[in-house]
Amino acid sequence: MKEYSTKDIRNVVLLGATKSGKTTFAEAMLYEGKVIDRRGTVEDKNTVSDNNELEKLNQRSIYATPLYAEFEGKKINIIDAPGSDDFIGGAYAAFKVCESGILVINAQQGVEVGTEAAIRRAEEIKLPLVIAVNQLDSEKADWDNIQNSMKEALGGKLVTVQFPVNAGIAFDGIVDVLTMKYYHFKDDKGTCEITDIPAQYADDAEMAREALIEKAAEYDDALMEKFFEEGTLSEEEIIGGLNKGIASGEAYPVFCACGKKDMGVKRIMDFVCSAAPAPKCEESGPASLFIYKNDVEQHLGEVSFFKVMSGSITTGIDLEDAASGNKERLSAIYAVAGSKKEAVNVLKAGDFGCAVKLKCSKSGTTLAAPGSGINHGKISYPAPKYRCAIKAKVQQDEQKLGDALKKISSTDPTVIVEYSKELRQTILSGNGEQHINIVKWLLNNEYKLDVELFAPKVPYRETITKVATAQYRHKKQSGGAGQFGEVHLLVCPAEGELNTKFKIDGKETQLNIKTQDISEMEWGGKLEFYNCVVGGAIDLSFMPAILKGIKERMVEGPLTGSYARDIRVFVYDGKMHPVDSKEIAFIIAGRNAFKEAFRNAGPKILEPIYNVEVMTPAEYQGAVMSDLQNRRGMLGDMGADKGFAILKARVPLAELYRYSTTLSSITAGSATFTMEFADYQPVPGDVQNKLLAEYAAQEQEED
Repeated sequence: MKEYSTKDIRNVVLLGATKSGKTTFAEAMLYEGKVIDRRGTVEDKNTVSDNNELEKLNQRSIYATPLYAEFEGKKINIIDAPGSDDFIGGAYAAFKVCESGILVINAQQGVEVGTEAAIRRAEEIKLPLVIAVNQLDSEKADWDNIQNSMKEALGGKLVTVQFPVNAGIAFDGIVDVLTMKYYHFKDDKGTCEITDIPAQYADDAEMAREALIEKAAEYDDALMEKFFEEGTLSEEEIIGGLNKGIASGEAYPVFCACGKKDMGVKRIMDFVCSAAPAPKCEESGPASLFIYKNDVEQHLGEVSFFKVMSGSITTGIDLEDAASGNKERLSAIYAVAGSKKEAVNVLKAGDFGCAVKLKCSKSGTTLAAPGSGINHGKISYPAPKYRCAIKAKVQQDEQKLGDALKKISSTDPTVIVEYSKELRQTILSGNGEQHINIVKWLLNNEYKLDVELFAPKVPYRETITKVATAQYRHKKQSGGAGQFGEVHLLVCPAEGELNTKFKIDGKETQLNIKTQDISEMEWGGKLEFYNCVVGGAIDLSFMPAILKGIKERMVEGPLTGSYARDIRVFVYDGKMHPVDSKEIAFIIAGRNAFKEAFRNAGPKILEPIYNVEVMTPAEYQGAVMSDLQNRRGMLGDMGADKGFAILKARVPLAELYRYSTTLSSITAGSATFTMEFADYQPVPGDVQNKLLAEYAAQEQEED
């Protein structure tokens, strides 16, 4: 492979909804780029992109696959990103390292929820997009419907560069109004004859050409002036104007294709080379690279996929991770096309490659010239939407399970594993149930571990709603020195202004604060602790012990064993013994007095509430709303965006287990959603009674 300068490199991510045909489209790009001499198919399980065993079994993209094609003196690096929302992490990694994208739209479906989600993300990060309407040979392909759905999604940003001839099973031609040529395909192998536009399409072509010129002129003041003066623009000027519109995110040029038959793919690659931006990387700067993906391959071990961010990366180069100080030598570097890896001597700024068996191989790592201090940041992944508890079916395999999950998470950072001390469970989180099922498959088949997945406990919180007092005496005598401590305390909700006047034992009492300690609890909320003891009833030195006892009890609340929060405690009296009073006595007395007071202070269980936003085709809006209400969801704002219904609701976490699966079922897989923690709110009375009964039964069982 020749060396490519930064200006001759294009980095594109293939985006689109599931079944849009990205993998087949990528196969045609590799064929046109002379990387392969025969195009594989998803059905035959021999494509370069979906080369993983899991992807072959499922016949779908699960991982983002790096590819490349050499075309017209340029190198196009391609990342084929999964279309399913369950495997969206690969697309987010690609967003970090690609300067443009090809958005593949299924000609049978038009703009889908997955398409719209890709457009939204591209707009957020200002990623230029070229649109490829794919599968135009399908029986249900309808160009008018496709155009309408694209106009609704993109509005005035849509720029038609091509339109198809005979869309449907007879699809055999494309009219290109930029080159003003007709691309006629003679067979199913992509054999193309380029001619002048036939007379029957001339009028439509002229109208589309005029609209294209006007659009191109919009993005450049000088071109707009020339257009007003001369009424037209040259092909080079149109491309120049489009370049500016694409780069600013104001233009989405539309092309036609059939990836399966290699129709129109070569023309799209040609446009990408001329109109898509080159990497904005310093070719003369210090050497640095960014690892956007890592994997473990059977015959190679750990493989780190990277983008050269500055300078040049050469075989044998020494680099360091500025964050950790770890040194790294790249003994060999490769250009990557799926499982195919070609050894190269140098990769210049902007190019993609991989190295094997690096110590600093974690995704999101920057390696740079020693002493340069370069750091290219991290990859921003979406928050997980599916969580479950996991454990090994055989107790002795728990350590092996932990090690296996750590390895899986290192190659897929959207798999999040954490042990919850609060819930006493290992929680596994991902982007959906299919995503988690892939993790289970890996554990079963690659790590030979039998595991159980089940609903996780809910991290409830406990608090109080009223004022209550309690006192507790701890007295223990066992031969030698005894233990003695007595604590009188008052509890109330930690809200509003601080009040120190209460009715205690039927008398109005003004408490005078001597010392105080306000603690923000690590699980949220706070504890306000006030020492109001007078007359030396309890020595000041024992106050930390009382506070410690209270905090210990807050770790395991009296109602359900959940964390307690947002409580004020006033210690106003007590007793001590000149000999037997010790720290442990006041820890125990404080803990038990707090427990008793808590139970009498209108205790309330709080549950985590999440903000949920669903994007669904309008025909499923009623079903989605009904399901959210059945989950105790409080519906909020509702609206529409580019043909899709947008529903917002506040839903208890307890009701969101397997929501992604249900949503997919009731919308035929056409909806997507996001969820974000909002706050804690009191559970309804019937739910609280049920939780109390369950906890009481659990305690009885443990006894």
